[in-house]
Amino acid sequence: MSSTESSAYEGFTAEERAAMKEHAQEQKKAARRSSRADKAAEAERDVLAKIAEMRDADRIMAERVHAVITANAPALAPKLWYGMPAYALDGKVLCFFQSAEKFKSRYATLGFSDQAKLDEGTMWAAGFALTEVTAEVEERIGALVRKAVG
Repeated sequence: MSSTESSAYEGFTAEERAAMKEHAQEQKKAARRSSRADKAAEAERDVLAKIAEMRDADRIMAERVHAVITANAPALAPKLWYGMPAYALDGKVLCFFQSAEKFKSRYATLGFSDQAKLDEGTMWAAGFALTEVTAEVEERIGALVRKAVG
């Protein structure tokens, strides 16, 4: 096999295509909602429903992450983002929970966008692997989201 063949673009994975379709559906659904209060309440219901669909290990972690984020950063609005529970500030996603199952990973991820104010020097973490959400992890997540919001 030549180097050209081995590095040829094979397109998006089935999981990536599914995430893009979910994102398009989320955008259409959000556009149909009426009032701002309705949008916020329905968006949170959508996030909780998505979490409820997850496999046990991911669901348990996502429930705890959701509780920690909403308790520590009430300014963040839950919403779905590419089929993942996400938390936005002024409409822009600040952080999200990616289940291990989402892209067939060996661990779940708590990720932060460039909107998060986590800057530390010239290099800092923007994603964290999660295998279990312990009390210590909850404290760290709480501190991270409070810092991310600014």
